[in-house]
Amino acid sequence: MRYNRIRKMDISNGPGVRVSIFFQGCPFHCENCFNKETWDFDGGKEFTDEVIDHILDLANKSHITGLSILGGEPMHPKNIKGTEKLVKIFKEKYPNKDIWCWTGFLYDDIKDSNVLNYIDVLIDGQFKQDLFDPNIKWRGSKNQRIIDIQKTKKNNKLILHSDMDE
Repeated sequence: MRYNRIRKMDISNGPGVRVSIFFQGCPFHCENCFNKETWDFDGGKEFTDEVIDHILDLANKSHITGLSILGGEPMHPKNIKGTEKLVKIFKEKYPNKDIWCWTGFLYDDIKDSNVLNYIDVLIDGQFKQDLFDPNIKWRGSKNQRIIDIQKTKKNNKLILHSDMDE
């Protein structure tokens, strides 16, 4: 598994100041993707335990509100085990910091994945250029949903995050 980059103070991918990681490799190749450099599964750098330790260290500051995971595609079968390892360790160390994750997959396609036990908010769906809207929060196109994963799991029905209100 590989990653493209880490941002140590990201204010554009979720609420507050966050640590963000962009995983490498995506099969979707959405038109006008803002991260085309993450498409190649062989690009970027190796994702190791040292990278996880680095992310944990970056998040060990009171002004960091959480972790954002983007891509590429963190839920792709080539990446999901590493994504799960990262979110599990992160949540164990920082139970009061939230984890947001962006995926081109739909929630229904990954709802039984163990990785969702640790993610707080999931933005699902591929970017669609014809549904692009620069005025919506945390997503690029209107088809994408902001899902409160823990409320969804608790209530056994899809619960949208409050940031879906526009």
